[in-house]
Amino acid sequence: QVQLVESGGGLVQAGGSLRLSCAASGAIFSLIPMGWYRQAPGKQRDLVARITPSGSTVYADSMKGRSTISRANSKNTVYLQMNSLRPEDTAVYYCNAKRGATDYWGKGTLVTVSL
Repeated sequence: QVQLVESGGGLVQAGGSLRLSCAASGAIFSLIPMGWYRQAPGKQRDLVARITPSGSTVYADSMKGRSTISRANSKNTVYLQMNSLRPEDTAVYYCNAKRGATDYWGKGTLVTVSL
């Protein structure tokens, strides 16, 4: 089992920034691919960014250039720095860990971007 706890969401004005954190436990964190996904009301859950154990990253086109995913293996934590936020970025953001064929999810943290 991998437990994930997100934090850092909140209300921000358009153009602002937020840094999300995800603390992981229950596995050897440094070996686990991690990711951030988001789900807006009435929409499917979509990838925001992923990071491999070695630090390679992939970003969704919608967040490319406006976000940075990083990981601190010594702290068992993955981060998502989001800048130039837009109202359409409003969603619940979920942390994801892939261990073998199994996906683990946190409970999510709400990000609301106002005009």
